[in-house]
Amino acid sequence: MTSATNLKQLYEIDDQQWLSENINLLKQKRFNELDLENLIEELEDLGSEKKNAVSSLLMQIIKHLLLLQYWTVEYENNVYHWRSEVVTFRDQIEGRLTKNLCNYLQQEINNIYKKALKQVKIKTNFQVDFPEECPYTLEQLLDENYL
Repeated sequence: MTSATNLKQLYEIDDQQWLSENINLLKQKRFNELDLENLIEELEDLGSEKKNAVSSLLMQIIKHLLLLQYWTVEYENNVYHWRSEVVTFRDQIEGRLTKNLCNYLQQEINNIYKKALKQVKIKTNFQVDFPEECPYTLEQLLDENYL
């Protein structure tokens, strides 16, 4: 199966087989036989998925650091859990980061912080005075020795 039409049909039936066929065509440099329309869509989705994944992990790190630093009423009951969560999310993000994704996070850190802030405000029933601007650098958030 090597025609682009057949690949487009295969995409609707078996995306793993479709991917395998396109990879084989790329390896053989048979570019004119690729299903370019669906291949482009999949590559765009892959980039978005990676960005969403690292953004989500960074938001979790921020949330737990904020809770650790500012929710003093619950600190004693939750400190070990929150610390453990920070370690877990840092480990997960470390395995996914590329230079490109680091640049993306650097650009988006304020937006990510605002989402995290909204969530911790709700979690603490608006009883804690959190900073309105992100008090952390990206380097601090990713540094296993920071807090």
